[in-house]
Amino acid sequence: MGSPLENPTIRYGMGLSSATILVLVAFFFLEGMMQWLVLGFAVVEAVLVPQFLKMSVEQASD
Repeated sequence: MGSPLENPTIRYGMGLSSATILVLVAFFFLEGMMQWLVLGFAVVEAVLVPQFLKMSVEQASD
């Protein structure tokens, strides 16, 4: 039985959902430079988390 992380939809969904939470926190609770920093973290989260999860699935299957 395969891992749920083998499905790209799950991997990208995890990255985008956590990035969405960061964006909401940045807009509703932060201001100034801290807001921009958290928005940058959200972009990194949305782009890199699916790639890291893909690499972990590939290494686990070896």
